[in-house]
Amino acid sequence: MKQEPPQDIRERSFEFAARVVNLCKKLDASPGVPRTLSNQLLRSGTSIGANIEEAHGSQSKKDFRAKMYISCKEARETHYWLRLLIKCDIISEPQLTDILDESNQLVAIVTTIVKKSGEA
Repeated sequence: MKQEPPQDIRERSFEFAARVVNLCKKLDASPGVPRTLSNQLLRSGTSIGANIEEAHGSQSKKDFRAKMYISCKEARETHYWLRLLIKCDIISEPQLTDILDESNQLVAIVTTIVKKSGEA
């Protein structure tokens, strides 16, 4: 029997991706480093939900777990880029508090799904 992610994780990851896109639009207005970091953030931040959607259409439990694992890795990478934006004073921490918190929550949720999907 195929395991499916909870419906809310699909919607949360989609909404998170939209927030990342909007943040990257702002970063792209600045030349140089912010634009380069924006490209990295855009790829990883939108990949989380894309892989969750692929997992939803998976053909096996193994395929489901693999897609969710990729999503988990992308969520961790996104969290990294957000932290880097703060550390390098590109965006202030208060401006990123909510999206940083959501990225932490996505990491936790997807990690739990991956762990549970590996149980017999």
